[in-house]
Amino acid sequence: MRFLGDKRSIGSILLTAMILIGWKGFAQKTDTLNAPPAVLPGVYADPNLTVFNGKFYIYPTTDGTTGWLSTYFTCWSSDNLVNWKNEGTIIDLPKDLSWAKVRAWAPTIAQKNGKYYFYYSADVNIGVAVADKPTGPFKDPLGKPLIKKGSVRGQVIDPMVFVDDDGAAYLYFGQGQCHVVKLNDDMISCDTTKMISFKPEGYNEGPFMIKRKGIYYLMWSEYDTRDPRYSIAYATSTSPLGPFKKAVGFPVLKGKGVVKGAGHHSVVQVPGKDEWYIAYHRFKIPGGNGYNRETCISSMKFDKDGNILPVDVFEKLKPVKLKDYKKR
Repeated sequence: MRFLGDKRSIGSILLTAMILIGWKGFAQKTDTLNAPPAVLPGVYADPNLTVFNGKFYIYPTTDGTTGWLSTYFTCWSSDNLVNWKNEGTIIDLPKDLSWAKVRAWAPTIAQKNGKYYFYYSADVNIGVAVADKPTGPFKDPLGKPLIKKGSVRGQVIDPMVFVDDDGAAYLYFGQGQCHVVKLNDDMISCDTTKMISFKPEGYNEGPFMIKRKGIYYLMWSEYDTRDPRYSIAYATSTSPLGPFKKAVGFPVLKGKGVVKGAGHHSVVQVPGKDEWYIAYHRFKIPGGNGYNRETCISSMKFDKDGNILPVDVFEKLKPVKLKDYKKR
């Protein structure tokens, strides 16, 4: 037992233990070979994350086919952002549409007038569907696209609808070029002659708008979704229509290590709090690619000047409760 009585030996043991503990903590922080699990089982991409009446919802693209040939959309619900329930198919293109049968991509949803308005890409057009509940059933009120392919420069895909504090709603969309148009009060029509088109530096697709403390943040995906460098950038404005000034520095979100192709996102604010979360897809781990992607969620933070801080794609998602949320 002389070893235990040797102060120098005890000190060496303690020092070694501290170093090992410190290294373990450091390794955990910088471990890019292990990522948190996806929040949805299977392959889903382009997730639109939102909150309605005290519950979170995700509306994704169904992935897993070369050329992205999905024909239907699903809805998922959660009470805590971590555990998700499949609410089933909410639109089946061959059954529910007369004008498109394939390429069901990148949906979004908005609530107004006591209704839920679901916007989506279908065969490179943008459509709209309406329901009384966020889980549907959704019906096509137009019998035709809201925005037809070929009507603007670039692909007519990736719709996002932002409803401002004054109730005005704006539709953002476009691959290769960003377009924005104010929707009419009925939420299923717009004056395309008043559409604004522009292309921020690095813009490719997936526009998404949020508003925080009077500042409008237009976010988008850069590179191609099949490219491991796929990532998210943003620009700011004092108007939902711009002009927008691109933020400099690191992207909002990009892959690292085992995480590749992280992009095409959406953002949700916890009601009543300055607390934000970003949903996005990445190449499926393991063995994924631009046609086999999975949905993830991470926290998103701002600095004191309102800049969006780089998202840590290796941070473990903690449950978020909305039990104190009051229906508005």
